[in-house]
Amino acid sequence: MSAAGGPRRNPTARNVWLVARREYGERVGTRAFVISTLLLMGLAVVIALIPLAVRAVDRASVTKVLVAAPDPALATRTASTLEAFVNASPGSGDGGRQAFVLETVDGVDTAIQAVRDGAVAGAVVVERTTQGGLDFRVVTIGGLPQDRLLVLQLGTFGVGVVDYTSRTPVVAGANPFQAPTFAVVDAGAAGNGTGAQVDTSEYASRRIVGIVFVVLSFLTLVFYGLWVASGVVAEKASRVMELLISAATARQLVLGKILGIGLAGLTQVLLVLGPALVVMVASGRIGNAVFGEDSTAATSLAGLSPGLVAAFLVYFTLGFALYAALYGAAGSLLSRAEDLQMIALPLSIPAIMGYLPAVLALSGSTSGLIRVASYIPLWSPFVMVSRLAIGRVEPWELVLSLGLLIATVPLVMLLAIRVYRAGVVLYGQPPTVATFVRAVRGS
Repeated sequence: MSAAGGPRRNPTARNVWLVARREYGERVGTRAFVISTLLLMGLAVVIALIPLAVRAVDRASVTKVLVAAPDPALATRTASTLEAFVNASPGSGDGGRQAFVLETVDGVDTAIQAVRDGAVAGAVVVERTTQGGLDFRVVTIGGLPQDRLLVLQLGTFGVGVVDYTSRTPVVAGANPFQAPTFAVVDAGAAGNGTGAQVDTSEYASRRIVGIVFVVLSFLTLVFYGLWVASGVVAEKASRVMELLISAATARQLVLGKILGIGLAGLTQVLLVLGPALVVMVASGRIGNAVFGEDSTAATSLAGLSPGLVAAFLVYFTLGFALYAALYGAAGSLLSRAEDLQMIALPLSIPAIMGYLPAVLALSGSTSGLIRVASYIPLWSPFVMVSRLAIGRVEPWELVLSLGLLIATVPLVMLLAIRVYRAGVVLYGQPPTVATFVRAVRGS
């Protein structure tokens, strides 16, 4: 007995570890764990194969591209000439299929903004060099597959030849032909479309990796958050919670549950990522076997960098701690397992609201909404991971996002502990906002 006459409690670290080991053992190896892991594995593999399906769709699609130049007349001539080169003519090997829709616009900035807004897949910006040749820049945000870019490059070479022959008489001493330059640039890298050149295959790989990370984070955070809530409800309904609270503090129980179930979630994440990465590595060979195009069908792991994996694990860990605390606090207010359905959807809404802008961020958008969402702690585990996968994050933005998330997690933990402490003695009351407020004040 302690000096106060109450039961002696073990040290905090030991109690937290005992609770965590108990929670981990109850989850890992169970039938539900195995089934959910297999389902997530299948989903991750399907996501990893999505680029091949997109590739098949792209082969039959028409790509809309804008043509712009500082000189409107040059833009018009380029579009009309490029049309003859990039779209198959009747009777050709491609069956006369139209691959591109080319439209001219007034102003280079207008064309680049249309790409940023997602209105078109890309824009061809053409300028005349000081030597009289042509300089072509394809401005895109990953919207053009590699084979379409190859067709455009061949087409721009033809435009350069036609432009040279129309301007230069074939006489001795005439200026030699200069092959037009061709580059693919990121629409978000600079205001005038002169940003760093991008590797479209690497960009596609980044989007694939981003999709896998975001979907996996969303499913596991919500799924294991519900496990935390269901575990708390089960203990309360069986009156086990009253026995546990006499041997350990509310803080030790909450931290132990989050740690144990969090380790189970991390175990499942690692098990799911393994097959997905294997499929992503093999998808290149699969694509080559299906499409027979080595350079355009292959999918690389160029977007999977150690830094991105580390960022994903950090955001996953902090995001789980945040959502698990919320689910645990809500579960302590319930008296029956049947009532868990009442809080499942409301608690999932914040995650859904973060998942949607995360998907938009994977398209390369850098709108104000997406930037703000990547700083909000409830959403940053999804949105910032998407932005990092695409590679459009300033260092200060990452510091701000992580700082806000790190500062929010202990605050939510403290709130969850207060609610958990008061929820032990709350029975038969509906889990309303008023009940939540009373639990916080009463603790």
